[in-house]
Amino acid sequence: MHPYMHAEKSPDKPAIIMASTGKTLTYGQLEDLSNQGAQLFRKLGLQTGDGIAIFMDNVELYLPICWAAQRSGLYFTCISSRLTAPEIEYIVKDSNSKLFIASSALSSVAEELVDGLPTVENKFMVGGTIPGYQSWEEASAAMPTDRIADEAAGTDMLYSSGTTGRPKGVRRPLSDEPLDATEPFLLFIGALYGLNEESVYLSPAPLYHAAPLRYNMSVQRLGGTTVVMEHFDAEEALKCIEKYKANSSQWVPTMFVRMLKLPDEVRTKYDVSSMKCAIHAAAPCPVDVKHKMIEWWGPVINEYYAGTEGNGICAINAEEWLAHPGSVGKPILGELHIVGEDGNDVPVGEEGTIFFAGGPEFEYHNDPEKTKESQNAKGWSTLGDVGRVDEEGYLYLTDRKAFMIISGGVNIYPQEAENVLIGHPKVMDVAVIGVPNEDFGEEVKAVVQPMNWSDAGADLAEELMAYAKDNLSAIKCPRSINFDQELPRHPTGKLYKRLIRDRYWGNKESKIV
Repeated sequence: MHPYMHAEKSPDKPAIIMASTGKTLTYGQLEDLSNQGAQLFRKLGLQTGDGIAIFMDNVELYLPICWAAQRSGLYFTCISSRLTAPEIEYIVKDSNSKLFIASSALSSVAEELVDGLPTVENKFMVGGTIPGYQSWEEASAAMPTDRIADEAAGTDMLYSSGTTGRPKGVRRPLSDEPLDATEPFLLFIGALYGLNEESVYLSPAPLYHAAPLRYNMSVQRLGGTTVVMEHFDAEEALKCIEKYKANSSQWVPTMFVRMLKLPDEVRTKYDVSSMKCAIHAAAPCPVDVKHKMIEWWGPVINEYYAGTEGNGICAINAEEWLAHPGSVGKPILGELHIVGEDGNDVPVGEEGTIFFAGGPEFEYHNDPEKTKESQNAKGWSTLGDVGRVDEEGYLYLTDRKAFMIISGGVNIYPQEAENVLIGHPKVMDVAVIGVPNEDFGEEVKAVVQPMNWSDAGADLAEELMAYAKDNLSAIKCPRSINFDQELPRHPTGKLYKRLIRDRYWGNKESKIV
């Protein structure tokens, strides 16, 4: 499976539609653009096994550039459009990327990198140029549309979002399989979610993140159409489902929250009945939020648990979830283990660190110590999450181990309080953290982004603390609440909780990494 096959079969079929403008790239155009990109890479001396870095917002040439790298046998590292120049420089250098492509919308940051990036031999920009950058469109348009003679299967080399520390690159050996070989991941999502050449896949998230990137490219391997939103907006997402009759999509829980908190008259005016498979992942979804989404969209909400590392996957459909609310499913790749501090499996129902055995191996690039830390003596690997399984083998996430609060010797997982507080009608977003306490070491604090900033204050804080106590045991409830106009949340839904926590800890030491 590969887009070139669909270009031969249906050259005029839409491969990519940009949601806000409706601008379309057909499979024939995608084939030509990716071939020209591959020809340019070879002209510039890039060979199989080399790497490039992509620092772009969601623009129409994003995926054609990725396909150009894929068919050239390159590693392509997609970098968050929200990072600073020093953060980008670290990733480009760490990944040993030899070519750097930015988009004009990010030129203010790209300008800071003109004299940096020591490993980079060529810098390009899409949508315009600034001094120090060549035009990608002009350079690639001068290349032939023929396929390069030495095509090889490249792959992404992505970096973790750095929510608990510095980003870590995940590098896998390149495949010796043919360019169009069927990938295990493709078989997984095709069978699990019914994705095929009839799919119209709505992608509301940034393409630099693992799931949107891999799912968009997988849909194009299968011959479907991807509808790419330039930026997520709750009402625009609903409008896109209706306008393009999208039948598949992928979300993060914060997107569900935003859509559910739209006024009823806005929420209900759009026809979402075309949606047959809405996938979500990346962060735990509050039970009440998911119940409401299933009530609204029907039993089309599918969830999986996995990471950029790809060491294991759990999945669950709506029917299973309704019977096991809060679960992220059973393992479909890798063998699941819940491991205690002694390194052994804990009994059913008890919490421990989530490990996978027998799944694909991975390594953190240039960081053997972090790779070693992710594995135990038995060779199992972990993403650092904590959870439990029930008697039927369904996994329930508790929280990131790094975010656990230890108060008076009691382990408290902030996700529980976050799941409760997000259900309050005056709360748009929330982070629960541990802050210093002289007597207990840490105490629970909530930092809330209110729906209306004018509500922020002592009265709302008291209301929210009382609301929490009505739904949770007292030890899990926040003892204080502060307000922020916007929490530092990654567009993929992950919260940069360490940035919030650092405000309160300063130079103090904490058991939270």
